[in-house]
Amino acid sequence: MTIPVDIAALSARAAAMIEALGAISSTPDSLTRLFLTPEHRRAADLVAGWMGEAGLGVSEDALGTVRGSWHPAGPQAPRLLIGSHIDTVVNGGKYDGSLGVILGILAVEAVARSGLAPAYGIDVLAFGDEEGTRFPTTLSSSAACAGVFLPSSLDARDGDGISLAEALRAYGTNPDDIAASAYDPSRVLAYIEAHIEQGPVLEAEGVPLGVVTAIAGASRLSVTVTGEAGHAGTVPMRLRRDALAGAAEMALAIERLARAGTDGMVATVGRMHVEPGSVNVIPSRVVFTVDLRSASDASRRAALTQFGRDAHRIAEQRGLGVVISAFHEVATVPCYRDIQLRLSDAVSTLGQRAPLLPSGAGHDGQAMAKLCPVGMLFVRCKGGISHNPAEYASPEDMGMAAAALIRFIERFQQPPFNGGTSGARM
Repeated sequence: MTIPVDIAALSARAAAMIEALGAISSTPDSLTRLFLTPEHRRAADLVAGWMGEAGLGVSEDALGTVRGSWHPAGPQAPRLLIGSHIDTVVNGGKYDGSLGVILGILAVEAVARSGLAPAYGIDVLAFGDEEGTRFPTTLSSSAACAGVFLPSSLDARDGDGISLAEALRAYGTNPDDIAASAYDPSRVLAYIEAHIEQGPVLEAEGVPLGVVTAIAGASRLSVTVTGEAGHAGTVPMRLRRDALAGAAEMALAIERLARAGTDGMVATVGRMHVEPGSVNVIPSRVVFTVDLRSASDASRRAALTQFGRDAHRIAEQRGLGVVISAFHEVATVPCYRDIQLRLSDAVSTLGQRAPLLPSGAGHDGQAMAKLCPVGMLFVRCKGGISHNPAEYASPEDMGMAAAALIRFIERFQQPPFNGGTSGARM
C-alpha cells in the first residue's frame, strides 16, 4: 500500500507546530525551555494534545517523557519507536529536538488514518532531558526508556540547589516509578529519530535530507602546560619557557590530526586559561581543553595517542611540562545498517538523494541504542546553525522529512525487519 502524501500540507502543518512550540519559553525574547520547569509542562501538554488529535493514545512516564501510542495489532505487538526531545539549551533554537517530535506525530497520524494496519505498533516519544542544561543528567529521559537510567542521577542538583528527585515530584511524577518506564527489549523493533543536521553538509550538497551512519564518539581532555614566568622585555626568546607558545603549538597539532583524520573526525580547543595573564609577563601555566570526535572509536583513540606523543615532544623541545587528563569519554553509536538502507530508500521514493553522513552531535539515540537498533534522518538547516536563535529549517524540507518517515513506516516490514537488540549495528 502506498499512502498518499501531500508534502505542501505537511510543510505547512510542521511550520505552524514549530512556531507554536517555539513560543513556549521562560524568556520573552528568546527560547529557553529547561527540563521539569513550567515551560516544559506547557510544552509537554501541547505535544500531548497534538498526539491526541492525531488519534494516538497519550501517556507520560516517570521522567516526564510524553508517549503517543498507535497499536493497530494490539498492545502486545512489537513496537517501532520514533522520537526526539522538547527541551532546549539557554537561548536556543526552535528546531533542535522539537522538529523530530513533530515529524513523528505527523507521520504516524498519516499512516494511522490511511487504513494501513501493520503487525507492529508505533510509539512517538517526546523526551524532556536531552540537553542536560538544568541538571548534569544529559539523556536521562531516553536512558529511562532504555532501562539504563542511573539512580544516582536523582541526587543531581540544579543551580538553585534543587535535586532531580525533588524536581520530578514537583513536576507531578514519582521517581520511584522510573524503573517501570523502561521498555521490554524483546518487544522493541527499532528507534528512529529525525533531527536537524546542526551542520552545513546537507546545505553544501544541495539536498534536504541525509541518513546518519553513526553518532560520533567523543573524548574531552584537559591539558596543563607549565613553563616559567619572566619579564616580557628582558628574557631573550631563546631562553624562554613560554607555556602559552607551547600550548598554541599543541592546539595546532590536534588540529592537524583532525584534518588528516577519517570518519568525520573533528577537534576543538574551546577553552584556554593563561596564568598569570599579564600583558608584560611570559605565561607560566596554561590549561586548555580538547574536544575530539569521530564516527570511528579506533580512529579517535589513535588520534588521542598521537596527540599525547606530539604534546610531550613539543613540551620537551620547549623545556615545558605537560599533563593530559581525560574527563569525558563517549563511545561511537553506529546506526543500524538495515535502517540506513530503508531510510535512504524512503527518501529516494520522493525523488531525492540522501547522502550518508555521521552525526558529530550527541542525540537520544545514544541511550536508545542500549535498548534496540537505532537510525537517524537528518534535515537540512540554514548555515548549519544550531543552539542559536538563528536556527532554521525550511517548511519544504520539514514536509519532505515527514513524507520520508511516512514512506519508511509503510515499507518497514517489506521485507520484515528483524534487527534484534544484539550483534553488530553497522
